[in-house]
Amino acid sequence: MRSDKVTTKGENAPQRSLFKALGLTDKELEQPLIGVCNSFSELIPGHVHLDTIAEAAKAGVRMAGGTPLEFGSIGVCDGIAMGHNGMKYSLASRELIADSVETVANGHALDGLVLIPNCDKIVPGMLMAAARLDLPTVVVSGGPMLAGDYKGEDIDLKNVFEGVAAEKAGKISSCELQEIENNACPGCGSCSGMFTANSMNCLTEVLGLGLPGNGTIPAVDAGRKRLAKEAGMQVIEAVEKDIRPSDILTEETFENALKVDMALGCSTNTALHLPAIAHEAGVDIDLKVINELKEEVPHLCSLSPAGKHHIQDLERAGGIPAVMKVLSDEDALDEELMTVTGETVAEKLEGVRVLDNDVIRDFATAYHQTGGLSYLEGNIAPEGSVVKQAAVADEMLTHQGSARVFHSEEASVEAINNGEINPGDVVVIKYEGPKGGPGMREMLTPTSAVAGAGLDKEVALITDGRFSGATRGASIGHVSPEAMEGGAIAIIEEEDIIEIDIPNGKLNVQLSDEEIKRRLEEWEQPEPKVKTGYLSRYAKLVSSASTGAVFE
Repeated sequence: MRSDKVTTKGENAPQRSLFKALGLTDKELEQPLIGVCNSFSELIPGHVHLDTIAEAAKAGVRMAGGTPLEFGSIGVCDGIAMGHNGMKYSLASRELIADSVETVANGHALDGLVLIPNCDKIVPGMLMAAARLDLPTVVVSGGPMLAGDYKGEDIDLKNVFEGVAAEKAGKISSCELQEIENNACPGCGSCSGMFTANSMNCLTEVLGLGLPGNGTIPAVDAGRKRLAKEAGMQVIEAVEKDIRPSDILTEETFENALKVDMALGCSTNTALHLPAIAHEAGVDIDLKVINELKEEVPHLCSLSPAGKHHIQDLERAGGIPAVMKVLSDEDALDEELMTVTGETVAEKLEGVRVLDNDVIRDFATAYHQTGGLSYLEGNIAPEGSVVKQAAVADEMLTHQGSARVFHSEEASVEAINNGEINPGDVVVIKYEGPKGGPGMREMLTPTSAVAGAGLDKEVALITDGRFSGATRGASIGHVSPEAMEGGAIAIIEEEDIIEIDIPNGKLNVQLSDEEIKRRLEEWEQPEPKVKTGYLSRYAKLVSSASTGAVFE
């Protein structure tokens, strides 16, 4: 065991003495030392209950003959950070989380890990660390929040963001907005739609590092604690059998994840996080494959923000194993891949069936015959961009409109709320990319403002930043190269004509190559928005969104 370096030799007496200061016995030091990384926080609704999940995971480790040692991780609540400079830190926190898990695990010669994330960047950050460290690891999330109820309808955080714009537009009263606010988020857990957190927690199952139910068992369900105990027991088996992430995270595994992504209609942020995790695993993902896979795998689940269902409905219908079973029955999955239990995908799917054919449809009755994401290229985005096609109204799948150009999220929101955006317009938000933001803010506020004003079937948005998993409409993000690096989005001007063709993967501005070249030659890079602290260092190190916004 790796912990032998600090526990077994005669010269390890000082280290053993320090471990004994924690109250550990000689017997405990003879067992595998398992790091339990807990991202508990009183600031994040998805994490406020993780102390109970960690206790359950530690119980599982002990039951299986290991010694659990808990340590913490930071996290940012994207919803609370949304709409102000705090959001600049969300994506940037992903690298800090990965680095911190690596630092603690290697600094203390741990034998294995149970990782306990739940929300947005904490999940991919921990998965990146797992791939980098290549220690036996099991991930168990805190689980999704239940949907709220308003006038007999399920609602979630998306409804609150859109309600703000609806109230400004006079569509609902301030009292109605307050009722929505008070009921949308009824308790702990990751926000209840197929937003970024739940997208990544679901795909963790497909990647083979999470046990069945990781993405869908509600946070308040006792099954979540049982799952955590199973994760604690499973990591000891992984240590004993030497099952490591490098045995699991193959190119074929990531392709399986992208296929399930298509079926679920996941957040566009998966197009950032899956490449980043793959990068740590030594696997290259070409995002162009998205357009191939969306033709192979249709959109089977219509979950919020695109549809009426929530994660609790997906769990009731059979969860991620049931979705994978539908793909398996169509020979659309590689079933010979290993999972953290040592079983293959095929073995994990034995006996699995769909329990609600409206929540999880088959290929013939799919909500859309193409998958949930689309990859767009063109003279605006030579290195690509992404859109959640499953959440785009049919009438906006192709669109041509006049550019309304803004150099920040705040400027665009002010214009939308002031009624300055007209049907047919294309809102262009530049200098919000990984370097330009810096931090590539999620922009749920402007997309919700458009939707709340009733313009989501008439107005498109494009940006070198990114959009929340709760975003719906023709919202195209991750435009690469970004404006701060001299990408073509930097030189789009007011009233330029933008052409969007999502089915055919095209995003262009009606300018000649000569005009684009002339404008780029005249372009001057602006001063960085942030010149001190972590964000300044982040902006210097981060790569393009097209490569997962990893550190170079």
